Amino acid sequence: MTDIAAATASAAQSWKVTLPCTRAEAEALDGEIAAFAMMDRPPVLMTSEAEPDDEDSWQLDAYFEGKPSIAAIKLLRTLVPSAAGIKPVVEALPDEDWVTLSQQGLEAVTAGRFHVRNIADDPELPGHMNMLIEAGRAFGTGQHETTAGCLAMLDRMRRVGMHYRNVADIGTGTGLLAFAALRLWPHARAIASDIDPVAVEISAENAHTNGVPLGDGPGRLALVTAAGGNHPALVGRAPYDLLIANILAGPLIELAPSLCALVEDGGTILLAGLLNEQADAVLAAYRAQGMRLAERSDRGDWPTLRLRKRPSIGWKRPRRINPAARGEAPGFGSI
Repeated sequence: MTDIAAATASAAQSWKVTLPCTRAEAEALDGEIAAFAMMDRPPVLMTSEAEPDDEDSWQLDAYFEGKPSIAAIKLLRTLVPSAAGIKPVVEALPDEDWVTLSQQGLEAVTAGRFHVRNIADDPELPGHMNMLIEAGRAFGTGQHETTAGCLAMLDRMRRVGMHYRNVADIGTGTGLLAFAALRLWPHARAIASDIDPVAVEISAENAHTNGVPLGDGPGRLALVTAAGGNHPALVGRAPYDLLIANILAGPLIELAPSLCALVEDGGTILLAGLLNEQADAVLAAYRAQGMRLAERSDRGDWPTLRLRKRPSIGWKRPRRINPAARGEAPGFGSI
């Protein structure tokens, strides 16, 4: 199964598109996700054996939030050339939590000193910081390269002696990265936001499961439903010395001015959710706001970027790249 960045399930009708494929095509889909990376609501892709007695008979199921467009189905076809000429099965799904269904059976992920389980019965890993993020309605279980890349980067930052006291996680999804930051810097104040109130609700449940106290003080996590970085709850706690944004390239570029304005002189921004070919455009947007690239780490096609704010910018709100931009990223949450 391919874990793809997507918005959390909402009241919109869910749809499934099914196409036959070969085993080789199914295995290749583990990294074949660039085609959907810029969609507002990318599909969740799952592959499975269609015929137990035929090792090369597989099928691709793509789950969409909302009826898929003709263009999206055409794009899906490019992933499985063997299905050329075969009519896809397109069907509306009953009102079920298909995100949870799609994530069932995920294996635990180890990134740096973090070990993230998605099933409560899985054993903890000795000598690691163990967390439980069960399959649910919000994305960010640790399975995707972007989330794992952020976990590994955060762990490395702590290992080399970096310390933070005021942390923000924008587009938190399940809350995982905010939890990780508090594990590494237990005396920090932290806030996590997401545009989807369901994700905020799930983050609160996950915080309880993982023993992360909620609140405003040191060692506690505040949660807020917010689009982008201009929400009063986020601005009121600024400036931050560490800001994490694991979303997608489009909203990362759109949010660059408002996010950079939230970070203190010399502070750090951790960016993920972008593809290799999108890194230059994202970096250009943040360099224009006074950031510099301090470190880059790639996991497959997905880089994680650690940026530092140049002292010449200071704590002020710079002019936006696009005067019409509102500092919001509708439809996006953490991966």
